[in-house]
Amino acid sequence: MTHADAFPAPVVEWSKPEQERAGKPLIVLLHGYGANEQDLLSLADMLPQEFAVASVRAPIAMGPGFTWFPLTASIDYSLDAVKAAAAYVQDWIDSIKADHPSVTLLGFSMGMAMATTLLRQRPADFAAVVGLSGFAVDAGGDPSFRDAELDGTVPMFWGRDQQDPVITPDKIEFTMGWVRKHVKLTKVLYTGMWHGINQQEIGHVSEFLTHAVLNSRK
Repeated sequence: MTHADAFPAPVVEWSKPEQERAGKPLIVLLHGYGANEQDLLSLADMLPQEFAVASVRAPIAMGPGFTWFPLTASIDYSLDAVKAAAAYVQDWIDSIKADHPSVTLLGFSMGMAMATTLLRQRPADFAAVVGLSGFAVDAGGDPSFRDAELDGTVPMFWGRDQQDPVITPDKIEFTMGWVRKHVKLTKVLYTGMWHGINQQEIGHVSEFLTHAVLNSRK
C-alpha cells in the first residue's frame, strides 16, 4: 500500500481566491502537531502580499487536530512515517507547482521537520525554507535525503526561543549541525516566545522572504 492509498486527499486552505493565485510565488504552510490547516493561515496577512499562500492539513487525525507522523512519549518518530508524510505533501506540490514561479516552505514545530525533509528530498525544488520553533530529522544516512546536494545555497530562516520547552536538546543539536552544513542560514533567537510564534518573528520572516525570494527574482 502506498502513502497515497493510506492517506485522505489533501485538505488545503488558500489565502487568495483561485483567480488571484496563478503566476504568484507560492508559500506552503506546514502546521505543528495536533493543529490543522487553519492554524498558520492567519500568518498570510502578515507576509508579503506578492505571495500566494497555501496551508496544508497533515494527513493523520490526532486528538482535535492532525499530525504529520505519530510521536512516541519521548517525542520520537519513525523515519518511514516522516518519509510517507513528505511524499504526501510533495505529491500535492507537484500537482500545482506549474502555476507558480517558485515554491517556499514554511513549517512550525513538526512542520519544520516536514519542510526540511521536503528540501532534503528535492534539493533543487524550493526557493527558500522557513523553520519556526522546530527541528530537522536525523535521517541516519537514508539515501532519499540528498543532503550532499545541499551545498549551502538555499536560503533558510530558523527562528526559535532557547527556552522552548518542547523541542528536545538532541533535536536542536542535530538541527544546528545540519543547517550549518547545508543551507544559507538566517538564525534568530527570541526571548519569551517559548514554543510559539510572535509578531517580531513574523516581521523578520517577511523581510527574509522579500530578500531571499522576491528580490532574488528581479
